Amino acid sequence: MTTPPPGYRLSAATGIDRGDRLYQQDQVEVFVHPRVPGCLLAVLADGMGGKSGGRKAADQVLLIAKQLFERFAPSRDKAPELLRKIVQEAHLMIKLTAITSEQEPHSTVATALILPNRECHIAHAGDSRVYVFRGSQMMMRTLDHSLVQRLVERGEITEEEANDHPNSNLLTGCLGADEDPPNTLSRVDQLEVGDSVLVCSDGLWHYFTPRELGTITNALRPRDASKMLITKARQRARGGGDNLSLALMRVDPLA
Repeated sequence: MTTPPPGYRLSAATGIDRGDRLYQQDQVEVFVHPRVPGCLLAVLADGMGGKSGGRKAADQVLLIAKQLFERFAPSRDKAPELLRKIVQEAHLMIKLTAITSEQEPHSTVATALILPNRECHIAHAGDSRVYVFRGSQMMMRTLDHSLVQRLVERGEITEEEANDHPNSNLLTGCLGADEDPPNTLSRVDQLEVGDSVLVCSDGLWHYFTPRELGTITNALRPRDASKMLITKARQRARGGGDNLSLALMRVDPLA
């Protein structure tokens, strides 16, 4: 937790679970800027590529993000450029790892950066998502780089049908692939008191509607909301759940 200028505070929590898989390949962290109060970076990576390859790829995403964020100066540097560098440099690092090993590591990435002026900048590649809620209402979410998202955008299937589509795990963009990852950036001009930013892997969002996510993140403190979301996702998976992870940041009023 960190305290920005008077009037509000930022609270945050992360959650992670192996689900019903043998190995944990998700990684997630909320970094607090070492010098700038009120500046947080949430980073989530869903690794793919064997029992150790996927985990190594996810670890590299978080390491690159931490290093670049610690050098970031909000008063001087541009937030979109920071997020763009995280995506590009993590992609290159994962590709270098693939060259020196027999594995083919890949990873999604989803990042959300909150600045002291409450701007929120977002970048992602793959099907890990970032949601922004105002109270319990969804303001926006990222659109997956996946085959089923393309089908939704073409009007060939609905959002509900996409969840159960047999090719729901096929990505059209991620880190470590032959093609460069998509450069998809978005922003919220200013978060308000009561707003929440949820970063999560497909192992979590697959089991919830946006309304459910907004209701839970609005009603509970981030730590309690994280626990509830993971518990409900595990119950709904019924023994067939993927790795799941999330980071939740919220703008709270000062007590």
